[in-house]
Amino acid sequence: MALQIQTFKTRTITALVFVLVIFAGLFTSQFSFITLFGIIMLGCLYEFIKLIKLIHPQRYLMFLPISIVYIVLPLAMMIDLGIHSKNALSTGSFPPLFSCFIIFSIWINDTMAYIVGSFFGKTPLSIISPKKTLEGTIGGIILCILIMGFACIKISTTQHVSAIHWFLIAALCAIAGTYGDLFESKLKRMANVKDSGSFMPGHGGFLDRFDSMLFAIPAVWIYIKLFL
Repeated sequence: MALQIQTFKTRTITALVFVLVIFAGLFTSQFSFITLFGIIMLGCLYEFIKLIKLIHPQRYLMFLPISIVYIVLPLAMMIDLGIHSKNALSTGSFPPLFSCFIIFSIWINDTMAYIVGSFFGKTPLSIISPKKTLEGTIGGIILCILIMGFACIKISTTQHVSAIHWFLIAALCAIAGTYGDLFESKLKRMANVKDSGSFMPGHGGFLDRFDSMLFAIPAVWIYIKLFL
């Protein structure tokens, strides 16, 4: 899969604007944090319902309870990690350390998988998402673990969290996030659409952007509650 320069530029510019918005929501206050994920929740719910209507136009109401488990619960867990976590980068509850770690891990995994897959990808990962390659997926996971793990070693000494936890949480984010991406790809294939929405040029809709996070959050939340 050749690296498409124009596509990469569009994705990068859009991502930079997106990062600024996310940072504002994460680092300003509890209110902005909750508002950010409230908006994400509404956007994902809207697009999920739209996809389900395309897949089951006559019976879509029967599938709406799935949205509670798929969207509402994970984002509620993210808010919980942000406002109730004992571990933060400051003496207060913000910035929310674990919430930021999940988001950064997903971003790095996606970016590294795209770059590695563009240059070295030859083996399709799944018929669900034919553009993804096994090489890119493995490369993204490994680089995500290494980058996020080593980046947080210094935090480990100040926040009393063993360094091994950061490597394991990064692995959870990358692996669970990959499954989240495939799950949403399956929904789009069933609905016969390319993107779940169009609010982000080059990235698609809310579900396209946060599909990985919806699977990664519960995995990290459970790990933190059990081991930290």
